Amino acid sequence: MTAQPEIRLARVSKWFARPGAQEPFRAVEGLDLEIARGEMVALLGKTGCGKSTTFNLIAGLMAPSQGTVRVQGLDPFRDFDALRGKIAVVFQSDRLLPWRSVCQNVELGLEMLDRPAKERREVAQLWLVRLGLSGHEQDFPYALSGGMRQRVSIARALATDASILLCDEPFSALDEITGQRLREDFAALVRENHKTAVFITHSINEALQIGDRVIVMTRPARIAYDVRLAPGMRAGPDGAIRARIQEILAA
Repeated sequence: MTAQPEIRLARVSKWFARPGAQEPFRAVEGLDLEIARGEMVALLGKTGCGKSTTFNLIAGLMAPSQGTVRVQGLDPFRDFDALRGKIAVVFQSDRLLPWRSVCQNVELGLEMLDRPAKERREVAQLWLVRLGLSGHEQDFPYALSGGMRQRVSIARALATDASILLCDEPFSALDEITGQRLREDFAALVRENHKTAVFITHSINEALQIGDRVIVMTRPARIAYDVRLAPGMRAGPDGAIRARIQEILAA
């Protein structure tokens, strides 16, 4: 790891009070995690293992109960405004605004960053072309397929030129063929543009297809397995890696 990781969680715990219970619910417990600039990390685990809580801590949507979270050296919860424009999120659902055209939806993040109208339109159109949506700029979300809507969501995130992309199971609602094609396109764009990406998933195949590094988490969010994949391994990962991941998730 580098001396100054892009994302760092040090002894992080997060718990939530439970009405009528003496003990809080512990979603994350003593988590240590460092992610270097330019890494694409897949956080893999079963439902309820604390992946989404970890995601929300990195995104600055909540503060840890204990420990420290740093993104580019800043506390993402306390310094939320200072990280504005440096983090972009791709959600499980596309979250497009139905009253805005495709191009206007892609422009939204740039609008929030107070970019000039001409620049917003040019950047949005560029990313729509790169994501295979040329000719759909003036369409509205209802006219698009699920895969196309998610491509618009990805274009919206990339258009801001944020250095960190946080992705919360963005392809889980898509059919297998559409999801695989979109994962390949997304991963290629992230690497081509030298972004740091954290990708939440519960799919072993998805984690191995996308990640430069796969981290398997168990409940409460702890790292049970951390493996880096060489480029060739993403095309056909070592059977021992898959077997180890399956063993952990089956426990």
